[in-house]
Amino acid sequence: MKTVNLITNNISQIFNTLQNELGGKLNKSQQEYKLELDNDLVKGNISGIAFKDDISFMKYDVVFKQDTIFKHHTSTTNPINFMYCSAGQLSHKFSDTAEKKSLNQFQTGIFSSDPNKDSIVFFRKDQAVKFSNIKVDSLDHSNEENISLLKEQLAKTFMPKNDEKTFSYVGSYNLKIAEKMQQIDSISQKGIVRNLLINGTVHVVLAMEIQQHKEDVKNLKNNFGSLTREEMEDIKEISTFIKNYPEIQYSLKYLSKKTGLSPSKLQEGFKLLHDRTVTDFIRNTRVEVAENLIKTTDLNISEIVYTVGLTSRSYFSKIFKEKYDCSPKFYQDNQHTLAATA
Repeated sequence: MKTVNLITNNISQIFNTLQNELGGKLNKSQQEYKLELDNDLVKGNISGIAFKDDISFMKYDVVFKQDTIFKHHTSTTNPINFMYCSAGQLSHKFSDTAEKKSLNQFQTGIFSSDPNKDSIVFFRKDQAVKFSNIKVDSLDHSNEENISLLKEQLAKTFMPKNDEKTFSYVGSYNLKIAEKMQQIDSISQKGIVRNLLINGTVHVVLAMEIQQHKEDVKNLKNNFGSLTREEMEDIKEISTFIKNYPEIQYSLKYLSKKTGLSPSKLQEGFKLLHDRTVTDFIRNTRVEVAENLIKTTDLNISEIVYTVGLTSRSYFSKIFKEKYDCSPKFYQDNQHTLAATA
């Protein structure tokens, strides 16, 4: 078994240690690091970036060729770890404890302990794993008097209480966070714009993980209600299909037949994943696709209405204005004005 010891929460030092232990090519751009790996030990990549308020974000997309553990000993900062598994499976435990908790695909996990314990992550041999870890330092000896309100609230909620030594939580399946991870992967901008976009999305993910914990505590269950993980995967796939083909005349019967899910499960799944009914999701998707077509093509409004699967221009104008607070014609005219004056 390969053991990687990490004794710092400084992002630069972490990646230097990872490169020394795992090999690979280390790239740095602005404050973002990426370690590309392809050797006898591991294949894939590890990326990371640090933000203000002692928050860092690391993302792993790896396959280890042997069982591997990452042992984190960061007593001076003692972070709270907000983990999310996008694919595969990994396990977590603390030193001096026997209990090991697994994070399956689409599950969240929040882990913290007293400063004396190591946080240990286990990777299985030949198991493709994608997971992220948002670390929020709970200690800052250099600036204790000015600890941020965010850190104070997180420490109050997610650090061990009542003489306990560890806090360990594995939550429900959450596909919405998987979509946010895909958004991070798709960011193509460079420099400060890229940094700001990643920063914003990471903070959204952090909020979603905190909300997931709150809902799980309230519901006292770790599932999707009546839906299985496989059924939620079907919901995710049909959602992507709708986004790719908004022009199809969808009905619950059509979608039910295509997914093999009952109409009630479709509605439940769309509400959980998108916070919308099936009809609302389809309508919103068509409006968003139409907005992009107005911005990027020379199609007239009537042609766009047809392209996104609608038949009534007046209805399209109504739902477009509800979403964007202006008519599609006004939006299109101003796009052309901006293009002419650019």
